[in-house]
Amino acid sequence: MDMALGGKRALVTGSSMGIGEAIARRLAGEGVAVVVHGRDAAEAERVAATIRTDGGSATAVVGDVGNDDGAADVAGKAIAALGGVDILVNNVGILTFATWADATPAMWAELHNINVLGAVRMIHQLVPAMRSAGWGRVVQISSAEASDPFAMFPHYAATKAALVNLTVSLAKDLTRTGVTANTVTPGIIRTAGVEAFYRQMAAARGWGDVWEEIEQHALHEILDNPVGRFGTRDEVADTVVFLCSPRAAYITAADIRVDGGSTGSVN
Repeated sequence: MDMALGGKRALVTGSSMGIGEAIARRLAGEGVAVVVHGRDAAEAERVAATIRTDGGSATAVVGDVGNDDGAADVAGKAIAALGGVDILVNNVGILTFATWADATPAMWAELHNINVLGAVRMIHQLVPAMRSAGWGRVVQISSAEASDPFAMFPHYAATKAALVNLTVSLAKDLTRTGVTANTVTPGIIRTAGVEAFYRQMAAARGWGDVWEEIEQHALHEILDNPVGRFGTRDEVADTVVFLCSPRAAYITAADIRVDGGSTGSVN
């Protein structure tokens, strides 16, 4: 299906690796001019260069959305590179591993500042112009932990729940403007970081070193789902691309779960 996105312009925050990289690549493949954002210049440029090699349009931008000036700088660079931004994907986020006992209020505040306020800052920077233009797309990347948190890292789960909540409020604020706001909520997705985490767990629990076996142990002992595997970055990216397209004009304030139908968790 043609997503009818040719000529649109997108900023994907935190797109120098992982799910964000896959989203940027998929959007570019649909004819969207993309700004690849990250805090590491070499990694952001690597992704942008790969997109250009594949025939797409991409510019690398470096900046920190964890403060007002940094967010304004990132938005300004994106607008300068593209001439405007029609699509904002708020993917940037951080995770620190901590239990309730370990997660200090300062750690809660740090994650909230990046994962929640980072998105809020970019919305403030870019959505007013979308409203004026009468067309735009805003997508937040949440996590299945927003509604089904583990006992571990509660500060992270709370930020992802906040993204789902604020998106509904934003969608209502954008009533009849032509701008939609939605959340995409991945389950366990096989990124490099996730694979490294579960390989470390496998070594500690004696699961072996064959990925397919590690994955099945993780599903049975940590978080199962009816599909019977982890998701892929491209499966998340394809969902985001659809929501960003004119094909999804009747979808707003939605939380689209890409989680294999997760059925519950252990611990």
